Amino acid sequence: MGCKEIIMLKVFIFIAFTSLVDSDAKLPVVVTTWNFVNATVTAWDILKKTGFALDAIEKGTSVCEKQQCDGTVGYGGSPDEESETTLDALIMDGCTMNVGAVGALRRVKHAASVARHVLEHTKHSILVGEMATNFAKQMGFKEESLTTTTSKRMWLKWHYRDQCQPNFWMNVEPDPTKFCGPYKKIDNIVKRSKHTIPMKVSRFNHDTIGMIAVDKQGNVAAGTSTNGAKFKIPGRIGDSPIPGSGAYADNAVGGATATGDGDIMLRFLPSFLAVEEMRRGASPTDAARTAVNRIAEHYPDFMGAVIALRNDGEYGAACHGLGDEPFPFVVKDITMTKFKIEKINCSWPIR
Repeated sequence: MGCKEIIMLKVFIFIAFTSLVDSDAKLPVVVTTWNFVNATVTAWDILKKTGFALDAIEKGTSVCEKQQCDGTVGYGGSPDEESETTLDALIMDGCTMNVGAVGALRRVKHAASVARHVLEHTKHSILVGEMATNFAKQMGFKEESLTTTTSKRMWLKWHYRDQCQPNFWMNVEPDPTKFCGPYKKIDNIVKRSKHTIPMKVSRFNHDTIGMIAVDKQGNVAAGTSTNGAKFKIPGRIGDSPIPGSGAYADNAVGGATATGDGDIMLRFLPSFLAVEEMRRGASPTDAARTAVNRIAEHYPDFMGAVIALRNDGEYGAACHGLGDEPFPFVVKDITMTKFKIEKINCSWPIR
C-alpha cells in the first residue's frame, strides 16, 4: 500500500472514529519562520479543510514567492554577482521520507511547486541550475525573467557605486575587499582564516521562508523557499534546498526548518539534528536549542534560527546572532482562533 492510500485510510479512520482522537492534540498545525503571516494563513486554510500537509507547505511557501516576502523570497530580490535572481526550494514528505528540491533555479518563479514536481515526477531528489529550468518547462511552468527594476537598481548600486562591496570572495586577487572581479586565486596563502565570513549576514540579505505542518491525519511535511544570499557568487546554493539542513520531516517524530546563514548552517544539518533530538525525547524548544548551539560553538558570529514542531502539535524555536532583535515566527493550530506571532530572544549563550 502506497503513502497516498495510507493517507486516505487515515482520513476514513479519522472521520469514523473522531471520538477516539486525543483531545489534547493540537492538530492540524502550521509553523512558519519570520513574520510571514499570509503564507501561514494560506497553509492553514488547506489544513483546516482536512487538507494534506504537503499541499499546505507547497501553497503556503508559494505565497511568499508571489509576494516577494522581505525581498528574500521569490523573484526580484537578492541578485547575484551577475545581477540575476535565482531560486532555491525544498519540500519533504514525512510519510514517504521523499524529497523534492531545486537549487539555483533560473527564470521560473514558482520554485516550491517545481520542487513538488521533482518529488512527484522523478526518482531524483534535487535538480539544479539550467537543467532544473529545463525540467520545469517540461512540467508546464512558464519561463520568464526573475529580474525586476528593483533588483537591477540594487545590483547597479552594489557594482558601480559600492565597488562590489561586500562580497563572498576570499584568498583571491585583486583584493576582494576593495575591488570587483574577475578574480584569480592566490597560490601562496600565508594564513587562511578558518571562520572568514566576507559579508555580514542579516535577515534582509540572507533569509528563507521555512514552514512545517502536521495535518489532521498526523502527516508531517516541511519546506523552504528563498532567493538566496544577496550578491552571491553565481551557482551558489545555500542550506534551503538541502534535506536535513533547510528542512526535515518525519511522521514518527515531527519536523524542523532553519533560516539564516545557509553557508554555515548546512554544515551542521540543523533541521535533521532537531528532529533527532525530539526523537530522543527532547522538547521542540530544547531540540532547536541543541541545533543552534552546535553551530554557535564553531561559528559564534553566525546568524540563524531553527523552529521545531512535534507531531502532536507542540512547537519551539531557538535563534542566534540577531543581537537585541527577537526572532519572530508564526503559528496556527486548531486551538487558536487566529494565527499567533511568537518571538524568542536570541541572546548567546542559549540556556
